[in-house]
Amino acid sequence: MKASVSEFNAYRAKQNKRLLESDNLLIKRLFHLDQRAYEAGALSVATKEMLGLAMSLVLRCDDCVKYHLEQVMQAQVSEAEILEVLALAQLVGGSVVIPHARKAIEWWDVLHENPSISEA
Repeated sequence: MKASVSEFNAYRAKQNKRLLESDNLLIKRLFHLDQRAYEAGALSVATKEMLGLAMSLVLRCDDCVKYHLEQVMQAQVSEAEILEVLALAQLVGGSVVIPHARKAIEWWDVLHENPSISEA
């Protein structure tokens, strides 16, 4: 599964590049807005990424969950904090979020098995 981290990141980068090479100004603006939204401001990067993770779980976007888990890991968020995010997302989203929480904790474990991720 370690290869899947690099595969996921490579696929994401390739497809993002493809989209951003288009001549679509709206796509470019949305990507830029998304990037800027997660910069430190009144809320820390870690807090914003945990919010992104919770929203991604409730919206049931597994790719988004994977992305935000990597970001919170890089922001040095603890597993205890991640488990609280997973719990809150399940509370808000209901039992339909449970399978996504399972995948999330599995991905969290995979990220921790790959030390190069936390150094990025």
